[in-house]
Amino acid sequence: MRHIQGGLKVALILAIDDAATDLTLIQYILTNHEVILARNGEQGLQQLEKHPQTDLILLDLHMPVMDGFTFMDRYHELNLDIPIIILTNTEEVAMEIQGLEKGAVDFIRKPLNFKALQMRIDVQLRLKQSTELIKEHNRHLEELVEKRTREIRRTNEITINALVRLLEVRNIETSDHARRTKIMMELLCKQLQKVKPIGYELSDKEIQELIDTAPLHDIGKVGIPDRVLLKPGKLDPDEIAIMREHVNKGVEALDYSIESEDSKISFIEMARTLIASHHEWYDGSGYPEQLRGLAIPLSGRLMAVIDVYDALTSKRVYKEKLDQAKAIEVMKMEADRHFDPVVFEAFLLVVPQINMRMQE
Repeated sequence: MRHIQGGLKVALILAIDDAATDLTLIQYILTNHEVILARNGEQGLQQLEKHPQTDLILLDLHMPVMDGFTFMDRYHELNLDIPIIILTNTEEVAMEIQGLEKGAVDFIRKPLNFKALQMRIDVQLRLKQSTELIKEHNRHLEELVEKRTREIRRTNEITINALVRLLEVRNIETSDHARRTKIMMELLCKQLQKVKPIGYELSDKEIQELIDTAPLHDIGKVGIPDRVLLKPGKLDPDEIAIMREHVNKGVEALDYSIESEDSKISFIEMARTLIASHHEWYDGSGYPEQLRGLAIPLSGRLMAVIDVYDALTSKRVYKEKLDQAKAIEVMKMEADRHFDPVVFEAFLLVVPQINMRMQE
């Protein structure tokens, strides 16, 4: 469709009919549109190859060489989306049903009535025009959504990097820790997505948010005094209580961020949930809420395994690191109490991949 005329765009219409008188009549009726002609289905297909931008097809059923039904079968192989109006002098309902089943949008009986043909063609052209406008509008909306999604993702990355940098400045963690937790979260989530255990379903969007927020699990440690946080020896009971406050401090920081927004940001909500629950134990002996089993959010159950593995295989001020095999051995000793068995089993399956990625 091209320029506007009387509220309706000028259309390119393909008329396929072996009756010369009918083709002449169609041309006369449709003088406001551009009409191309074909005397049988085979010629019609040839015209479509030359004019794939055709807006409407008028199709006779009974023709030599290739009839209307055969044309429709071949037409569908071209993957075009052009409305077809069937022109026929038959009164058989079965043929009308067959035509509609093959994709025709309307049936007009011969002899052709000038006014009826013009009005019904106009209806189909307006429908097509409206559909194209809707599609164009949807494309525009999709572009806006995609652009906004990229902007949000970039904002998330900036926020996460800034928060992780706070941990680095306090000598709490390193940039490599952020990389490790993201790698482990990615591989663990994708393993669960692959095997699809019931109750552990994760969308691509949720996986990306988990990957992005994993480095923030200990952000609350920024509020823990150095005498406790960086103590080289064993913590006493009072110091343990202070250290455990890092969970609440992290949650409080994100609660403030959420309340400051006009609407909640999903990745911050994901981070909040992960921070709040990653020290819960599967048997209910963890903290801060002593949640048990599946009452612990999935993000916390995932992060619990990742956090322990990373802690065991990393050097800290108060301990040396373990090799991967020894770390897994230690984790298996506490697995029944500490970890979700489904998550831990999935984690064990990806440990070789984790080790390979860590060496890259």
